[in-house]
Amino acid sequence: MPDLPELDEVCHGQVRLAALSLLSGVKEAEFTWLRNKIGASDGNLSIHLSKLENAKYIKVEKQFVGKKPQTLYRLTKKGREAFLEYVCNLKALLGKKF
Repeated sequence: MPDLPELDEVCHGQVRLAALSLLSGVKEAEFTWLRNKIGASDGNLSIHLSKLENAKYIKVEKQFVGKKPQTLYRLTKKGREAFLEYVCNLKALLGKKF
């Protein structure tokens, strides 16, 4: 049996994978935009984004717009590389059909 590629546990979570997918297509994204696109609760999304931040896959910037706090997320170089490797490994596991 051939060696099967391993899937990155940080990327593999459904919410984390969705966040990485969305962030790979934009320069940056606000928390509420990610929440609405993913359909996760604030707390659930926050936990998953923290895991991505701890792995250095995303960068977080907190600022104020007027008097309202705003949290922005960006995919890091390390995060983009991990996401691309995850996609390649997933394709290898699925076979040539994909």
